[in-house]
Amino acid sequence: MIPQVFTQVIELGDGRTITLETGKLAKQADGSVVVRMGDSMLLATVVSARTAAPGIDFLPLTVDYREKFAAAGRYPGGFMKREARPSNEEILTMRLVDRVLRPLFPKDYHAETQVMIQLMSHDDNVLPDALAGLAASAAIQLSDIPFEAPISEVRVARVNGEFIVNPSPSQLKEADIDLMVGASNEFVAMVEGEMDEVSEEEMAEAIRIAHEAIKVQCDAQVALAEAFGKKETREYDAEATNEELAQKIYDAAYQKCYDIAKKGTSKQERGEAFSLVKEEVIAMFTEEELEEYGDLVSKYFNKAQKEAVRNLTLNEGLRLDGRKTTDIRPIWCEVDYLPSTHGSSIFTRGETQALATVTLGTSRDANMIDSPTLQDEERFYLHYNFPPFSTGEARPIRGTSRREIGHGNLAQRALKGMIPEDCPYTVRIVSEVLESNGSSSMATVCAGTMALMDAGVQMKKPVSGIAMGLISDGDKYAVLSDILGDEDHLGDMDFKVTGTADGITACQMDIKIKGLSYEILVKALMQARDGRLHILEKLTDTITTPNQDVKAHAPKMVNRTIPNDMIGAFIGPGGKHIQELQKETETTIVINEDPVTEEGIVEILGTNQEGIDRVLARIDAMLFKPEKGSVYEVKVIKILDFGAVVEYTEAPGNEVLLHVSELAWERTNNVTDVVNIGDVIDVKYFGTDPKTRKEKVSRKALLPKPEGYVSKPRNNNNKGGDNRNRDNRREDRKPRTDKKEE
Repeated sequence: MIPQVFTQVIELGDGRTITLETGKLAKQADGSVVVRMGDSMLLATVVSARTAAPGIDFLPLTVDYREKFAAAGRYPGGFMKREARPSNEEILTMRLVDRVLRPLFPKDYHAETQVMIQLMSHDDNVLPDALAGLAASAAIQLSDIPFEAPISEVRVARVNGEFIVNPSPSQLKEADIDLMVGASNEFVAMVEGEMDEVSEEEMAEAIRIAHEAIKVQCDAQVALAEAFGKKETREYDAEATNEELAQKIYDAAYQKCYDIAKKGTSKQERGEAFSLVKEEVIAMFTEEELEEYGDLVSKYFNKAQKEAVRNLTLNEGLRLDGRKTTDIRPIWCEVDYLPSTHGSSIFTRGETQALATVTLGTSRDANMIDSPTLQDEERFYLHYNFPPFSTGEARPIRGTSRREIGHGNLAQRALKGMIPEDCPYTVRIVSEVLESNGSSSMATVCAGTMALMDAGVQMKKPVSGIAMGLISDGDKYAVLSDILGDEDHLGDMDFKVTGTADGITACQMDIKIKGLSYEILVKALMQARDGRLHILEKLTDTITTPNQDVKAHAPKMVNRTIPNDMIGAFIGPGGKHIQELQKETETTIVINEDPVTEEGIVEILGTNQEGIDRVLARIDAMLFKPEKGSVYEVKVIKILDFGAVVEYTEAPGNEVLLHVSELAWERTNNVTDVVNIGDVIDVKYFGTDPKTRKEKVSRKALLPKPEGYVSKPRNNNNKGGDNRNRDNRREDRKPRTDKKEE
């Protein structure tokens, strides 16, 4: 029996549509939906446990996004022909969806919940990550899981001054704004993207356009759920509450926490002070009461502490470390700290510190991307490491976390637009976060900028970054520059923005409150600009411009182009020639083919300039083409019975035969009577001889003709005859050897 299928169509306004479908697939999930745009199809499902596990005081939400290779008609690469761990690109999509969904579950909903999104069919003209948020939310709307309101995510790009919602990959390549926005009908919850030095107003306009498109998609989800049959929201065990207990703890802790926050102490000092107050609060209760209300005591104390810190900022404009809302923490920087790296820097802002290194390599060192939806390579990439000691913790390291991948991607997007197109190197930045108390990703951007300049990468412009926060009670609000880790936790917005002196290059924003106005958003952006420029000044005070040359121990890179038909000769049989050349010159040589011109691009990498010059000389020799009628200096390298083999001194390895008849005007009986191996002489180039079809050079053409010399007459009547004018030979000519000219 064919199941009843329910669909809803979303118009994008330019002839393209998105279709939501349910009722056919994955019906045992709490909610399932298929989202289709063009030939791209995503299946999203959601399942949530009926009861929460004991002792859980948070939402154990898992968002999983996977792209199936079969969706693009491809096999997984590698030995195991099966999809395994998620790629970085899949993890980044998971994070985008998670950040919008998580705040909309009830705060007291602690049942394990899993959202799975799978790309089942791929369309080369559709970017599926822009559909993942819509698919996840639509599946939840079709379930009975408690959720505040439908959301969606769209990508907005600006191409030639026009904004496009959910652009194609080809359109995205031409865009100067690439922004992913997640929102509900009522408020924007998440923004992330990269830009080509745009203004704050332009970015706000892109967010506004995305929000309008999202409202249509949210309405479509509601319509689909109503057509399918909206389920009653399930009942669940809410958290226990005790208002009397909450008030008692508030009265005991609020003012003390307010006073501690007002002192402007360090992270460790105020942490110890808050702990002492908490111990005093706990001491107010008996062991029996703590056994019954222990979790609530801790919860209500944290609530009182949070409110005290927030009110201090709203009422007095002061922050935990004593700063005002617009103040930036003290900054110190250093470059060239590590002696053996190709470039290095330290960036320290308050209690946050990043050590960045730069490594320069060839195209072989590019980061290869091989996924069902994208096959590409990155010649510039950044890796971000966040070890536990950076926050004073001791915990096991179990591979690269999703957070590290996300923060590294943000910093990479911030910097990559400032790498010049003609940079010959593959560039890898590694950021080691050594201390963290507020926005280590923005510290990574700043450290990365200085390390690039220290390495001699000719950046177009330096880039800095800053993390902004927001505290609002509905009537009053405060925008915070350069937030602390605690302010990130207790605030209503975490907004990271990077850019040059001329505009924004990347951003990441998570908004935790409803109804954030565009006026507040623009104010936050403008305040971020002031802070960003202040930090940028600190960077350029440390290193004003990129070093003109790479370090002495760093590899120098030179690119040279050769014709396509010469690639094989340069490489040699089985790579013999290029391997010998690399060994002789102590260089690394890589040859790629230009996809447009089909010419060979030779990359020469080495620390020894002499070795690089020798490789260039070999290429020049191979490319050397003498001009007809020109005079060249040559060196005799071999003596034959019928002439001498000479090579052009300006193109070693480029050889030509100097025939015995072209050595001198007088008769030459022995080649060595005129030249010997090692002699350097001048010759004139006559091009290709039409008779022999070989290149012809002459020494005698540059010598004065002997007085009375008469050239031998040419016999034009004896074509193909046996005599060949032998009767006219001079009587004194000695017999030639039996060896004939080859």
